[in-house]
Amino acid sequence: MRETESRGWSDGAGGRRRDISDQDAELLRAMHDEHGDALLAHALRLTGGDRQRAEDLVQETLLRAWRHPEALDPQRGPVRAWLFTIARNLAIDAWRRRSARIGEVITDELPEPPQVVDEADRAVEAWTVAEALNRLSPSHREVLVECFYQGRSVTEAAARLGVPPGTVKSRTHYALRSLRLVLAEMGVTG
Repeated sequence: MRETESRGWSDGAGGRRRDISDQDAELLRAMHDEHGDALLAHALRLTGGDRQRAEDLVQETLLRAWRHPEALDPQRGPVRAWLFTIARNLAIDAWRRRSARIGEVITDELPEPPQVVDEADRAVEAWTVAEALNRLSPSHREVLVECFYQGRSVTEAAARLGVPPGTVKSRTHYALRSLRLVLAEMGVTG
């Protein structure tokens, strides 16, 4: 094969070698173009805002998609959901690896006990946010749903809503401001 038609790839562990064809590279580019922004936003949430680790997660997630093209079949479900699940699993694996390497720390202070997640509190919180969203105007609600709950970028949300990206940005700003006011009226602080 000519060099312009394929690029070599080795996994580094077992020495396997796989050639990346121009078609494979184009598929990866298309997948990155379509899902990259949302996947990066998701990865940033998973890594606590660490951009470098988030970018590594996105890269590894797309590499997994390339290695398992059968998972990209629309018959098996939405590709974005599969990508988000893979990114989440990779983030958990990375966290476990880091946790296993933590050395002994000597201190006079006791560590804070882990916060207990109360499912009842989560349910009430979800209900409160849903109620607050219902009190917003439809245009404010739909922009928040697209950007925050669906994980879409400004450009993707603009395309889905049929408005310019600048409108999505301003609606998001005013929607968040309105949401804060509604939550304050409902007695939610913090």
